[in-house]
This record gives sequence, C-alpha cells and structure tokens, in this order.
Amino acid sequence: MRIGELATRAGVSVRALRYYEEQKLLKSVRSPSGQRHYPDSAVDRVLLIQQLYAAGLSSRTILGLMPCIETGETHPALLERLSAERDRIVAQIGNLVSARDKLDELIASATSGS
Repeated sequence: MRIGELATRAGVSVRALRYYEEQKLLKSVRSPSGQRHYPDSAVDRVLLIQQLYAAGLSSRTILGLMPCIETGETHPALLERLSAERDRIVAQIGNLVSARDKLDELIASATSGS
C-alpha cells in the first residue's frame, strides 16, 4: 500500500510515517518512480509504535525493542530493558490512577456542596 493509504488505515499523518522511517522504525520499498510502498503488516507496526510512544518510550528505545518484537528472541540485556520499561509504565499508571482519584474527590465535593 502507498503512504497515504497507510496513514489513513493507521490513523496517523504521512509526516509521522516519514519520521518513523527516518528513525528506522518502519521500512518501505520504493517503486521505480520513488513512491513508498508498505506491506499490510505495516498498519499493525505503526499502531504498536504509536502505543509505545504514548507509553513514553523514545524512538531509540523502540528501535532497540523491534528485533524482539519481530522475532520474539531476547537476550538478558533486552529483558532487563523490557522489565525497566514495564516498571516505569506501571509506576506511571499508578500516578495516573492517583490523579484520577483526586479529581474524583474534587468533583464529588464540588457537586455535593451545590
């Protein structure tokens, strides 16, 4: 599929896809006229990249995880990195839940006082 179709199917901008290629997170094959073409599997890859970015991972970290994602093979250093990222995300979730609970308290007290 061409870049515009991938952008539409994945819900991202063409600019984002070009950035992912610059960061070596996404690969395309060029046609003789220079147009980018992607396999159907690129949609899932872009969605995963988006999830990992949303979780706070950097391009460099995501790039380091891609071999594991693609093959399922790991090594001790990669497992350590995966565990560290997971722990960071768990802590982030805890902070978000605490913030949500505080907002719930504020909303409850504001609506009960009306």
